[in-house]
Amino acid sequence: MTGEDEHGHQDTDAPDVEPGRETAPQSPYSMQQVGIGFAVLAVGLAVAFAIPLAL
Repeated sequence: MTGEDEHGHQDTDAPDVEPGRETAPQSPYSMQQVGIGFAVLAVGLAVAFAIPLAL
């Protein structure tokens, strides 16, 4: 085998992946990132609910 399937595609386990990139949702979050997320949530909820109810 040459590392290609019947359609001529290369194997996906090639070692050319960027070593510093992480996309797993299980990656740990810092408290700063959690705080920013809650701030964005609060602004979004205010725009979606508080402003329309005030009008």
